[in-house]
Amino acid sequence: MKIEISAEQRTLQGKGASRRLRGSGIVPGIIYGGENEAQSIQLVHNDLYHQLALEAFHASILTINVAGKKEPVLLRDVQWHPFKRQVLHVDFQRVDKSKKIHMKVPLHFINADVSPGVKTSGGIVSHVLTEVDISCLPKDLPEFISVDLVDLTAGHTLHLSDLVLPKNVEIPMLVKGEDLPVATIVIPRAVLSEEAASSDEAPAGDEQASEET
Repeated sequence: MKIEISAEQRTLQGKGASRRLRGSGIVPGIIYGGENEAQSIQLVHNDLYHQLALEAFHASILTINVAGKKEPVLLRDVQWHPFKRQVLHVDFQRVDKSKKIHMKVPLHFINADVSPGVKTSGGIVSHVLTEVDISCLPKDLPEFISVDLVDLTAGHTLHLSDLVLPKNVEIPMLVKGEDLPVATIVIPRAVLSEEAASSDEAPAGDEQASEET
């Protein structure tokens, strides 16, 4: 998904100026990184707020347009008001197409309902991780990584090493030897209790039938 952000240069600096901007529906921000100096910018709050609701906005190469000049960036930080739905500040980092980037991307879990652990054993999928830190060139950045649970059985766990990664994408944790759990299937106590009760009843029924015979 290609996402473009419109912004303007910000000339007023300081806490007082930032408060006035926010009061008029504008969000102060900054673009940093690369060979150019950091640039202070300002964005329309409502537009930015709706873009932040998009999952892809947090894990994509964005195009930011400042006074007609466009450049690729990554969203690196968002500061929110403690209790209002208000963005206080936003940071973007310039992207060098020739250098690898580190980025957290969301995990999309598929086929949970047909996995043996859920369909046959009555288990519930526990998502240990919902996102993963990856490394790749900007052109290879995926919006998300799919986690296929089709073969996951009860009591078993899917790890980072089990993920099918897009081409030219790697997980730094795996390189370091840290194979973290991603998802597991847990059997609820109610299901275990029912199975135990059924198991206890079966011998009693067999014993009674034997006595009648």
